[in-house]
Amino acid sequence: MMLNPPLRKLVLLIHVLGSVGWTGAGAAFLALAVTGLNSPHPLTIRAAYIAMVPITWWIIVPLALVSLVSGLLLSLFTPWGLFRHYWIVFKLLISSISLPVLLVHTGIIRRVAGAAMSANFNFRELYQDRLQLVIASAVALAALVIATLLSIYKPRGRID
Repeated sequence: MMLNPPLRKLVLLIHVLGSVGWTGAGAAFLALAVTGLNSPHPLTIRAAYIAMVPITWWIIVPLALVSLVSGLLLSLFTPWGLFRHYWIVFKLLISSISLPVLLVHTGIIRRVAGAAMSANFNFRELYQDRLQLVIASAVALAALVIATLLSIYKPRGRID
């Protein structure tokens, strides 16, 4: 069963908005992570880490789910197919790996944000977690940019 053209365009719009939104939110998260790691101002550091929790749960996770589900719908119910082109498989791998990794990192996000909310927050104490947030968000952003490049350039190579 194929999606009719108006429905296909709607799902495509949702997919593009979800994917681009996820990328933008990931860039904002990276900015917060870098700020939290490098700012000389304790209040700025606290604010950066506290802001990560709602950005993650209210923006990044929902957009990641929208991107993954709408991408699956487009690949399954349009002529592109899920396993016909390598670029689609790579995008699926990027999304399906990124989402669980993101969910694993929410534990670190909550731990650092919780510490930032405490009166006796020691910035050096959670340095490894704070550094991991920078590295993980930079890698995630790079992966999302690669997925976007694959969508635009659609490299040749069919599976079937």
